[in-house]
Amino acid sequence: MEKIKFWIRNARHVALPQSLLPGLLAIGMALQYDSFSWWLSLIALFGVACTHLAMNLMDDYFDFFEGSAEKRERLASDGIRARVAKYPYLISGEATPKDLLKAVGVFLLIAAVACTVIVIFRGMLPLYIALAGVILGISYSGKPLQLGYHGYGELVIGIMFGPLLMIGMQYAACGMLDARVILVSVAVGLLVTNILYTHSVLDRFADAQMGKLTLAGLLKHRGAMLAASAVFCFVPFLLLITGVVWGILPWPYLFPLVQLPVAVYLWNSLRSFVYGKNSELKIKPWMGPMGDFGKYCQAGIGWFMLRWLLARNLISFFALILLIVNVVLKIIGQL
Repeated sequence: MEKIKFWIRNARHVALPQSLLPGLLAIGMALQYDSFSWWLSLIALFGVACTHLAMNLMDDYFDFFEGSAEKRERLASDGIRARVAKYPYLISGEATPKDLLKAVGVFLLIAAVACTVIVIFRGMLPLYIALAGVILGISYSGKPLQLGYHGYGELVIGIMFGPLLMIGMQYAACGMLDARVILVSVAVGLLVTNILYTHSVLDRFADAQMGKLTLAGLLKHRGAMLAASAVFCFVPFLLLITGVVWGILPWPYLFPLVQLPVAVYLWNSLRSFVYGKNSELKIKPWMGPMGDFGKYCQAGIGWFMLRWLLARNLISFFALILLIVNVVLKIIGQL
């Protein structure tokens, strides 16, 4: 049991909401169909969680041989702002790369069993989607593509945790696809991308010194970086408005617009960071959960965590609100 907890913890289980919430939202959007199946939905969601954990560990494996943590330590010691926490369990010797690959294999095996069950009842489409997700996930840090090192990593994650995940989950849940899930999945994908993109803007100098080209580095200019941030922060809300105006989505899908102040604050905060302006590291209740923020500030990473947590909360509450909307509409018979 302790070994299981060890690997789940080091697989960054705290990031699971990035996959589970979009997955749950897709399940909620599938409730309208008579072919909906709770047990297939939960099996698919469990498979998604295991795949997510496996991909996080694979990222550590590839980064370990790239020496990412050691490079960040040197950069931090040279006075360059960089987060240095990366695969501490490998650095400390608690586990070896071979142990890491075994853990990845176990998570992927469990996910494969879940996928097999879904394929038996829903056909081959979920398998193709799952394979595409795994290939993209490995290619994020793994050779030969190493998409995360060539400016495409953020977009890859957005595709994986947005359209691929939600379309696959809805099909697993009910065996159907519709325009609603495609539209919403694009919005979700942009907000998931926003988490990594915010990260890349904050760490762009350290990443450049390491020879890692992120999307922020690819864009280079501050105006372009902020324009991209505006796309990721605000276009998801525009997609919901467009969907309601065109009659694709029911009007309650506008409820996530209550998150707009968070999006505006995040964008303004990034703008201050990009232009080197000092901004107050102060949290407010409407920002959502911010963890032990005082501890983050004491550790010298408050500047990073404030913006990263805002980006995380933005997608979390966006998906959660839409999930509640779908459940309520189902209960009152409006789906």
